[in-house]
Amino acid sequence: MTGPSQQVWWKKRKQEEAVVVETVSRIATGATQPRAPRPRADALRNRERIVTAAREMFVEFGPDVPLDEVARRAGVGNATLYRNFPDRAALVHEVVLAVTSRTTDRAEEAVAEESDAFAALSRFVHAAADERIGALCPMLSGGFDKDHPELLAERRRLEEAVEGLVARAMSAGRLRTDIAVGDVLVALSQLTRPLPGIGCPDIDRFTHRHLQLFLDGLQAPARSELPGTAATLEDLRRRP
Repeated sequence: MTGPSQQVWWKKRKQEEAVVVETVSRIATGATQPRAPRPRADALRNRERIVTAAREMFVEFGPDVPLDEVARRAGVGNATLYRNFPDRAALVHEVVLAVTSRTTDRAEEAVAEESDAFAALSRFVHAAADERIGALCPMLSGGFDKDHPELLAERRRLEEAVEGLVARAMSAGRLRTDIAVGDVLVALSQLTRPLPGIGCPDIDRFTHRHLQLFLDGLQAPARSELPGTAATLEDLRRRP
């Protein structure tokens, strides 16, 4: 093959080689895989509103509150709620994960910003109430995977943070020695979650008052002898 025909053949061959090289390069760099679009800002805001509304309503009425009521409080339609969370278990999972993570952040902030060990513990307890840690109570009931790796990791992170706060205050001689981390977590859960359906819409105004009474009772030297034994993390993890 000579002359113009050979030139056309070589030109076509070079073009084909260039296409092959480009294709291989795109595959190697992942360029052929379409990137998942980032959620829009309004979609993220809707999701956050749903989780916030669910957290509040789980605290007030328990985890069986109708999901359309959650959507109504969040200011979104039912379709938007189910687009983000296809069922109740998915929503409960996200609420527990969000509350656990945010509560742990408050514990770490207290340690970093408070030089007094008992002041750090007190700050955390009040901050945990504001995060509505009572919403974690669904972890004790059925309906979702309590052993999901994501939840277990966040729970360990929270437990370690609270253990650090308690150990620090006890080492400083500011915390009575006949209590354990479980006592703090149980009291937080009880004092930040009204009984479902009791019709106490203003219960929040008493929460910090009663938490302060609890904290006063934690200070050393102890002014009373506590019945029973200290509640440990192992006690809380034990299932009937």
